Amino acid sequence: MVYRFTIISDENDDFLREVKIDSEATFYELHQTILQSCNYSDDQMTSFFICDENWEKEQEITLEDMGGSSDEDNYIMRETELNELLEDEKQHLLYVFDPLADRVFFIELSEIITGQDLEKAICSKKRGEAPEQLLDFDELMSKDTSMDLGENFYGDEDFDMDEFDPDGFSMGDSVSLDENIPYE
Repeated sequence: MVYRFTIISDENDDFLREVKIDSEATFYELHQTILQSCNYSDDQMTSFFICDENWEKEQEITLEDMGGSSDEDNYIMRETELNELLEDEKQHLLYVFDPLADRVFFIELSEIITGQDLEKAICSKKRGEAPEQLLDFDELMSKDTSMDLGENFYGDEDFDMDEFDPDGFSMGDSVSLDENIPYE
């Protein structure tokens, strides 16, 4: 059997990759194909997550053995064939390509093609530029991050900064705060 995966990104609407791979290939082979199709280097601790229909993470497949608890099944990309964990069309996966910033590709098993085999995975469709593999945190931090505390900051165009009480909220004349009154 051949699996056809569709891969998209929430960072770049034009980005699309379609990968065809044998169902007996490993997650590591899928990982390598994704990296090659995006011109990414193979120096990150990437992982796959099998997801439910709402993209909620369920089972993780890691690049290296992370020494998890013996109560959980630990899946490693090089040792786990795709058909061990993927059975149905429309199955969802996440591929974490930037683990420090938790950036992902959304993957769907779009089609299961029976009666065919592939010796090597192929990227059968390539559209758009892949997002940068890693975010440059130094560059992000050097940008001007000053906050605008203008009149629209609080979501109210009628907000007047001159009326803001920086020492707290005024309780008015009719209410007195007595520390000796217990909470009711």
